[in-house]
Amino acid sequence: MAKTPPNLEQLGHHTSLPASPQEAVLERLANPHEDTAYVVRFTCPEFTSLCPVTGQPDFAHIVIDYVPGSWIVESKSLKFYLASYRNHGAFHEDCTIAIAKRLIELLKPQWLRIGGYWYPRGGMPIDIFWQTGNIPEGVWIAPQGVEPYRGRG
Repeated sequence: MAKTPPNLEQLGHHTSLPASPQEAVLERLANPHEDTAYVVRFTCPEFTSLCPVTGQPDFAHIVIDYVPGSWIVESKSLKFYLASYRNHGAFHEDCTIAIAKRLIELLKPQWLRIGGYWYPRGGMPIDIFWQTGNIPEGVWIAPQGVEPYRGRG
């Protein structure tokens, strides 16, 4: 069984869900293949946050793609960070872009893209997309694979 790297506080330990995204600790590891341009994808199909006006839950399917530089994100810390939004009030745009910016600050990736596919609120789905720039040359980026919302039509 592999040992937990000493600089990680959450992996291999009991960890409580953070009360807010600001309190969540995102952790990183050295990229074991820094000499290779490759894509890491995280998909969170059950993302939840709160409407900042009504306090009612909002739901999204979040897809994060990034090409690592020197760092990769530790997945348990990312799961807990994303889950910390469930009691956080913010508009869809704010949640989606804040997640991307926090990862960019932590990882300084070669490239990052986020897709926030939000389920309807008031009868209208809202999808948020952002990327940091051009895709690095020679890197294949798979489609995010989330169908646009179709309702019952």
